[in-house]
Amino acid sequence: MAAFRLQSCSSPSLSGRSLRSTLLLHVPTRCNLTCNSSFTRFKMSISSTPQTAAIPENNSVLGCGMAAVDFLVAVDSYPNPDDKIRSTSFQVQGGGNAGNALTCAARLGLSPRIISKVADDSQGKAILEELEADGVDTSFMVVSEGGHSTFSYVIVDSQAKTRTCIYTPGYPPMIPEDLSKSNLSSALDDVRFVYFDGVLQETELLSALVVAREAHRRNIPIVIDAESKRERVDDLLNLATYVVCSARFPQVWTEAPSIPAALVSVLLKLPNIKFVIVTLGEDGCMMLERTEAEDLQSEEIDVDELFQKMKQSIDTDATSATSISSDIAKLHAKGIGTVSGKLLLGTAEKIPPSELVDTTGAGDAFIGAVLYALCANMPPERMLPFASQVAAIGCRVLGARAGLPQLTDPRLKPFLLNDPQNVATLL
Repeated sequence: MAAFRLQSCSSPSLSGRSLRSTLLLHVPTRCNLTCNSSFTRFKMSISSTPQTAAIPENNSVLGCGMAAVDFLVAVDSYPNPDDKIRSTSFQVQGGGNAGNALTCAARLGLSPRIISKVADDSQGKAILEELEADGVDTSFMVVSEGGHSTFSYVIVDSQAKTRTCIYTPGYPPMIPEDLSKSNLSSALDDVRFVYFDGVLQETELLSALVVAREAHRRNIPIVIDAESKRERVDDLLNLATYVVCSARFPQVWTEAPSIPAALVSVLLKLPNIKFVIVTLGEDGCMMLERTEAEDLQSEEIDVDELFQKMKQSIDTDATSATSISSDIAKLHAKGIGTVSGKLLLGTAEKIPPSELVDTTGAGDAFIGAVLYALCANMPPERMLPFASQVAAIGCRVLGARAGLPQLTDPRLKPFLLNDPQNVATLL
């Protein structure tokens, strides 16, 4: 039976103080955690000498997808039909999956570029100005004469902690002819990763495929955000190197009976991808990483049984984001097949209800942090809690971008320790 390891990044619970106040995080001089169960034993050590997080040298990433304006209102509770209610707060800020993810990546120190389309209206100008202010290169954006830019109305229910989005796509949509060969070539020059969001419309998907095929021809790794099963999404996924998807996507796309089994199916259907991550909101995330282990002699392990045993071993009292990893094994899904890899579970930070404001864009922030982690060659055991923490920080402020952290944010420090002893080791 496979064993597994725990990765935990500890930080004290956040108080109810304003986010503007100074937060001091103290890492213990030496912290050891040992857990005994019938399944496995594991130990974690945290070094007393933290290292400063560095910005990766090759840090250029290209994103292709939606950039928008969000009109955000918070209400005490979501209205019933025909109700008239008063908002408790209102903001207008940039939105859109790609715009949000790349803004997050820029604040973490990467040098992102974006391919998207806006109109020459006031909203389009605001979209460009906000992205540029955050350090996102908009020189490859397409600006149409006439039409309107993409926008969304977002209603945040302060009581239920939910948000409802009403999305209006921009017009005219992007088409392959909007991007010249010379601009495409320049956009891809010296790029480390190319990222595509999961809300592209049909003609936009055709444009994205042009970019993806050229990136694939240049051997540039491709990160896909998969939100829903739609026509031509499969063409994009077949070019992917990494996939990050919403909770509902894996089972809908594969028709597998469970998420762990669906992840096995994803790796079998897409033999070129290195890992697939599914984000699960407050339940954290799950990742299946492909490994090369042709000489692996161990018996096949049922992936659903492994998931249940790993889930039972997670410390439910922990407030910080953590991750737990299986050993490399032959993971089998009934009726689907077997892959060689390891399963990882990540927990989300437990945000006090008084601090949780808005989950808009949390998944985009997660992907922005994954882009940073890939550029920094961060191991998966650290990447998952890091990305979860970045997303959690953003949930404390209204809107997708207002709360996105800088890399120097003290709340990220425990997740950026570069000490190999900060990775749990199997006893």
